[in-house]
Amino acid sequence: MTLQEVQLAFQALSSLAIAGGLIYTALQFKKQREAQHFANFAKLVEAQMHLREMRVSDPSLANVYRHDVEFARNPEQIREYFFNLMQLSVFEIVWFGYTHGQVPEDYFRSWERRMRDIASEESFRFMWSTPSMKIMHDDFQSYMTTLMNSVEPKTSKS
Repeated sequence: MTLQEVQLAFQALSSLAIAGGLIYTALQFKKQREAQHFANFAKLVEAQMHLREMRVSDPSLANVYRHDVEFARNPEQIREYFFNLMQLSVFEIVWFGYTHGQVPEDYFRSWERRMRDIASEESFRFMWSTPSMKIMHDDFQSYMTTLMNSVEPKTSKS
């Protein structure tokens, strides 16, 4: 092997290392962007959840958007309604993280099992069935509709 061939081999190796570094950097930027996307989504849902939490603490605030609570006959129904929406918001964050590769499948499945139990509860089913505004990701709403249809409601004990 001549000196010129050795130099050419080192140049090729250096070029491959630079190209590999650029590809790695691009992949890291992509992963960072995905993580930021999830963080932004979670922050928005958390802000929405805080507004719901305020209505659980002070049901009179629910009257700001009267159409959202037309069904309510008392403050306890307002609290239950918004508490269930808060539970739904937490699960939406888990679902979104899972669908975007930010939450592992085993963790998501454990949440999904718990949500099936919650979805069978009378107060949750009532919340779901009201015509009031529920701000959710469209795909999550479709997912929840399927989940709700697959769960038998718990019967009240007399």
